[in-house]
This record gives sequence, C-alpha cells and structure tokens, in this order.
Amino acid sequence: MGSKGHADDFGLLSTLDCGEDVGQPRKLNGSSVETPSHQDLHRELLLSHKRGLVLEEKPELKRVLEQRRLELHREAELALRRPSDLETELRKRQLKMQEYEQEEIRRREDQKKIPEFVRVRDNLRRTQTFEH
Repeated sequence: MGSKGHADDFGLLSTLDCGEDVGQPRKLNGSSVETPSHQDLHRELLLSHKRGLVLEEKPELKRVLEQRRLELHREAELALRRPSDLETELRKRQLKMQEYEQEEIRRREDQKKIPEFVRVRDNLRRTQTFEH
C-alpha cells in the first residue's frame, strides 16, 4: 500500500497512512499546482457567472417547483377564461359523440339480453318483408 506521506488518487491520504498533516489538503499525484484558496475559487465562480458559464443557476428542486407553480397558474387562468366559439362547438360535438357511443353500447347490451331464437326470427321477418 502507500507509504507515509503519499497521497492516493483522490488527493487524500490513504487510510493506512498515519501522517501528522492528515487534516491538510494534499495535491494530486502529478499536479504541480497547490490547492487554490477559497478566495480564488470565489473569484473564478464570479467570473464564470459574468461570462454566463454557470451550468445551473437554480437547484433542480427549485426549478421543478417553480415549473409546477407556473403550470398551475396557467391552468387556473384557462379555467377562468371564457371558451371561444370553436371550443364551444368542439365541446358540443364531443358530448354528442359520447352520447351516441353510450347509446350504441346500451343497444348492444340489450341485443345480448334477447334470446338468439327471437333475434333470428326478427331477422327472418325483415328479409321476408323486403322480398315481397
């Protein structure tokens, strides 16, 4: 394993090392640059923000909550708004289609309830009246 004072791949002393400077940050293997100070990191963050290089300006949770809030607000506005003539006509047509479909389902269920010999007899009567 690593000897005393050597850093592992993550810049930390390995757990088997017993160095005096365990709390001190260590530089990575092959790195000649010392760990940047807090001020340098802050300065770099400010510059990247000014240039527009910040990847995410808000945390994901805040963005999701804000998006949900905006969607709810849009839905509330749509609910308060009076429907247009086109929307009204489309709604009427949709209701008529639903009524027709329900009526068709009821008719089919009623046909299933009628015994088969009665249906066959009715079909025979219809064919006989068409032939005469």
